[in-house]
Amino acid sequence: MNEILKFENVNYFYQTKDDEIFAIDNLSFNVLENEFVSIVGPSGCGKTTILSLIAGLLSPSSGKVMLDGSTKIDRRKIGYMFQRDMLFDWRSVWKNITLGLELKKEDVKKKLELAEELLKKYNLYNFKNKKPSSLSGGMRQRVALIRTLVLEPRLLLLDEPFSALDYQTRLNLCDDVYDIIKKEKKTAILVTHDIAEAISMSDKIIVLSSRPARVKDEITLNLAGKTPLKKRDDDSFRGYFEKIWGELTNEEKNN
Repeated sequence: MNEILKFENVNYFYQTKDDEIFAIDNLSFNVLENEFVSIVGPSGCGKTTILSLIAGLLSPSSGKVMLDGSTKIDRRKIGYMFQRDMLFDWRSVWKNITLGLELKKEDVKKKLELAEELLKKYNLYNFKNKKPSSLSGGMRQRVALIRTLVLEPRLLLLDEPFSALDYQTRLNLCDDVYDIIKKEKKTAILVTHDIAEAISMSDKIIVLSSRPARVKDEITLNLAGKTPLKKRDDDSFRGYFEKIWGELTNEEKNN
């Protein structure tokens, strides 16, 4: 598979009023096309900073962040899914999904057709003229994901997208989002504090140290089951969980 993203010996410092903070230390990893990668680590270790570097919102202090082989990050290739769905309640589902297209100058006919296709494919077409306030939390996040996919990004960044939902909705939405991302053949990076969520959704997990963030471990997963929920029943699931939990717990004890 082709390499989409590469971090090569990345360091990142930022200045506060009183001090210089060393946030990321010699970070190296890669993400392949169609791969689903999760990033886990102690609170405050720099996970969100890593997403900002990928999105081109920050520049590394040293080292290279490369998207499709270029250090000049094309933000149009990046899709973002946040903790909150960021839907506008005064706009219909359709108007929310096509918001990004309103800002584009080029012909968007094909993207509008894609928006209709995705709504039909993922059982939201009957809600296209509804306001987001009439949807469940899970449906709202599916709408938010479709809004991102309509712009046809190369890489999806998922920043704790399920954390505001109740447990049952969260489990169901993990299945939905995973299914959509895999069917649409997208590459995704998930930042999460939920180890089980990371294991159930990922092809690979990057375990970070406490700040300054370094790659402590990189785990390639091999779980039976077609959905994240089914993968939780795999015999090796608990072993992966205990391994990652142990690494994170030891990290906290050492700090």
